[in-house]
Order: sequence, then C-alpha cells, then structure tokens
Amino acid sequence: MALAASVYPPLDKRPFKNTVLLFDVDDTLTKPRQLVRPEMLQLLSELRHKCAVGFVGGSNLVKQQEQLATPDVNVTSLFDFCFAENGLTAYRLGQELASQSFIGWIGEEKYKKLVKWILHYIADLDIPIQRGTFVEFRNGMINVSPIGRNASTEERNEYQKFDLANNIRTTMVAKLKETFPDFGLTYSIGGQISFDVFPTGWDKTYCLRHIEGEKDRTGVVYDKIHFFGDKAYEGGNDWEIYSDERTIGHKVKNPEDTYAQLQELLKSFQ
Repeated sequence: MALAASVYPPLDKRPFKNTVLLFDVDDTLTKPRQLVRPEMLQLLSELRHKCAVGFVGGSNLVKQQEQLATPDVNVTSLFDFCFAENGLTAYRLGQELASQSFIGWIGEEKYKKLVKWILHYIADLDIPIQRGTFVEFRNGMINVSPIGRNASTEERNEYQKFDLANNIRTTMVAKLKETFPDFGLTYSIGGQISFDVFPTGWDKTYCLRHIEGEKDRTGVVYDKIHFFGDKAYEGGNDWEIYSDERTIGHKVKNPEDTYAQLQELLKSFQ
C-alpha cells in the first residue's frame, strides 16, 4: 500500500498543528466489520499532511488492523494516533503508550459475578439465532453480544433489525444497571450486535488524555479536536466524546457521509 510509505511532517511541523481529527471506526470509516475503501485512506492521507489524524474505537487493535489496513501494512503506520478499546490500548506514531486493565480494576470476583449473570441472561433470550463468543474479554472492557460475535455479515444485518424492533440490547443494559448498581460500570451500545461494558470514565473520552499529553511530549496543544462518529446520541458509544466540551463533534450517517464531510474540511485547509 503506497500510503504506508508516505512521509508526513512531524506533528509540530504540520500546517495546522493545533488540530487533530479523530474517527470512530464502524459506520464512520468503514461499514461494520468490513474493509475501509481505498479512497477513504487516500483522503485521510491528504489530511494527515495538514494536521494529526487518529481513530478511536471500542474494538481491539486486531480487529482495527483487519478493517483499516492490510496483512503487510501495520495500521499504526497509517494514523498518527491509534486508540483501541477507547484508548485503553494506545499508539502514537507507531509506538505503544501506557495501557490500563479492566480485570485489574474490577477484580476477579466481581468479574465472575458479572459474566455469569450475562451468560445466564443470554441463555434465556428468545432470539432467532445464536452463534458464539457472547462475551469477548478485552484489555479495557468486555464486549457483550446476544447473538454472538461469530455471526456472519448477513446474520449481523438481520439481527440488527430484530434488535431495533425488540429492544434486546437496551433491555439487557437496563437489567444490568439494575442488578449491578454499585459496580461503577458504564454500558455503551455500539455497532450492530453488541454493547461494551467498562469502568465509568473509560469511554471514548479516555483517549483525550493521550491527545492532551502531546503538550508534554512536543509542546503541541491540540485546541481543535474534531471527532466524527455515527453513534452520537445518548446511550450510543460515541456520545461522551462527541458531546465533550473539549471536542468539536461531527455526527455522520455512514462512511460516505464521513467522506463528504472530510472533503469540505479539506477545502478549509487550503
């Protein structure tokens, strides 16, 4: 991929060095769990010559590598900032930054209580199909899927319609909040088939501490932090960072909408 070989100015030498663009992944840069289109990467590359560019997603880096890069190109070379699991796993210019652990925070006993309840609840659900991997353990959170993350793209699409019509995830989240009111957890619905569970405060705004840390590293102060996301509504997993007073929020409908908005933004950088 030619884009990986591009030489970009240092962060403190970019024409708009006080600006960083952050992107959600699913339904913002790509279709859910699908590969990013070449023209999107090309546009991001053009923008990267002007300002800093990064992504922040709830998935782990392995899934983001699958969607945003290729087997022979590391995703951390295509973005200045790579924030997996809301920034609990973070890379800056290809170098890993300090990370946090969900299991270390919650403890084994509370974790087991939580997961046992989730699995019992999912076992009793009356939904058309169920596949596998209902609870995916990540470094900074767990991801819960009533249908199972092993569902195919077609099955995901069908389940999404069923979920929206029957409030499967929203009802389950409400029950979790009722059952574990003192666990200090946040439940965030995102994508088509799942929701994330993480310590309160470990939402996508977590990545902003790494952005703000650039002041100590290079003296760059990012006072214009643009965030693009599709789940920019209360309860959606983009809401906290979209509505944060430190960011300029851009709500998008899909990758095509993101592309159109970025084209307009690029014009303002000329």
